[in-house]
Amino acid sequence: MSSESLNTFNPNWVSSPGETILDVLEERGWSQAEFAVRVGFTKKHVNKLVNGSASVSDDTAIRLERVLGGTASFWLTREAHYRESLARIEEAQTLQSQVSWLDELPLSHMVKFDWVKRCRDKADQVAECLSFFGVASVDAWRKRYERPIVAFKASETQRMEPGPVAAWLRRCEIDAGRIESTPFDAKGFRGALKEIRELSREHSVEVFVPQLVALCAAVGVAVVFVPSPKGCPVTGATKWLTSDKPLLALSLRFKSNDHLWFAFFHEAGHILLHGKKLVFLEFNGSHDRGMEDEADRFAQDQLIPPSLARDLEYLDHSESEICEFANRAGIAPGIVVGRLQKHFGLPWNTRLNKLKARYEWKSN
Repeated sequence: MSSESLNTFNPNWVSSPGETILDVLEERGWSQAEFAVRVGFTKKHVNKLVNGSASVSDDTAIRLERVLGGTASFWLTREAHYRESLARIEEAQTLQSQVSWLDELPLSHMVKFDWVKRCRDKADQVAECLSFFGVASVDAWRKRYERPIVAFKASETQRMEPGPVAAWLRRCEIDAGRIESTPFDAKGFRGALKEIRELSREHSVEVFVPQLVALCAAVGVAVVFVPSPKGCPVTGATKWLTSDKPLLALSLRFKSNDHLWFAFFHEAGHILLHGKKLVFLEFNGSHDRGMEDEADRFAQDQLIPPSLARDLEYLDHSESEICEFANRAGIAPGIVVGRLQKHFGLPWNTRLNKLKARYEWKSN
């Protein structure tokens, strides 16, 4: 093998630099003992070099350049490709042993919404999903997503599964990472909430969602709407992506405006009232207390300030009075109906439910 062929050699199979060395020795009629003398190594080390158990170091590469030809860069590249190939073979075996992990994930949902691509090979699918989560191994995924310190509302009616919840939360992280926002401004966010509550009167998702996202991004909050998969009965989440960028995530499970806007202001309460290290996941049907109750009270007071809320007890449950109160409060009538149902005895199956705006999400 000539020096020129060594420089252009680009193997597409798993073989060590030692095999190339042996080819050159055979071409030149040199024994390994002769080569050891020329290169300045012991016969034992040469034997390790040619069988791949010894790596090509910088010093070795320079010696090979002088004795066999090619460049030191070629020999180092040859070594790097070989070690990478070995690592990939080992990685493929590891991935193959972990294909059962895919059963824990909502893979069909993830493919449907283009979170990951469908792979024909199961090991490749594991690698694709690990890349989606931004982790190197299933063990890392379990530490990062399956067992985080989480404060959340557990659903009484729907089963919560760690895999689907983790997939949903990760997609929220990815979407939020694409939102350009200023550093978080707590005072600015509080001020923006006054303008945001007026958006509750807008029924069109196509209109209020972009405005909501823009208003929040301007004060450092990344708001995303992400469809939740089966096994993730989540309504919202709050998480700090960095010390100056909180994520406020909402699912597409909301069918009426009273639920959606309460959830938004609940999550806003977590951002403004609670620490940056916790992740808050919200599920329907909880009786949790503590910080969840604080966030509930924050949402109630933001939507209907206490100075107005006291009037709800004496409000006539008529369409005209509810609409008049909503106009006075500057919010949608449906939010008033929801508040009356939750705290003031208005039946859930009332005809006044027609005052609630109903949402149809395109991604659902």
